[in-house]
Amino acid sequence: MDSNYSFIFDLVISYRDSINVFWTFYIINLILSAIAYKLGFARRLPILKSVLVYIMLAFGMLILNFFSLVGYPVTDSLIAICLVLGIYRYRLHLQRKSENKEPVK
Repeated sequence: MDSNYSFIFDLVISYRDSINVFWTFYIINLILSAIAYKLGFARRLPILKSVLVYIMLAFGMLILNFFSLVGYPVTDSLIAICLVLGIYRYRLHLQRKSENKEPVK
């Protein structure tokens, strides 16, 4: 029985012979966290502040990446977060679209 709880960890580790596991997890986690930030939390910021936010996000992913390497489901959680926030944004888009199409009385 495996001691970790992450499907993605098992998948990446099974192909360990041909790739560097640390940087694979880092890139996957960075992309998923940037998507989650953009879908759920991003506001319009000046360009320098936006660059600073993404630099801090990249630094934070270095720290969270170690939890992924141990086998915690960080990547799996980020996938679930992106799916939930994507569904939420889509539903919000449909609601705003339907409010704009109401007939004028």
